[in-house]
Amino acid sequence: MIASPWSFIEPGQFVRHPTRPEWGLGQVQSAIGERITVNFEHAGKVLVNARLVALEICDAP
Repeated sequence: MIASPWSFIEPGQFVRHPTRPEWGLGQVQSAIGERITVNFEHAGKVLVNARLVALEICDAP
């Protein structure tokens, strides 16, 4: 069985949205299957479908 790309995303990690750089850095709040809830600096809480958006994992600030 091959791991899904989003299976490596865990709560507490920092991420960026690849097509919404204006949202700033986000911290993963929950990751349930392909549904990732992220709290972004300039966009607030956003539910991301990881099948459609490949979040970029970042180092902690």
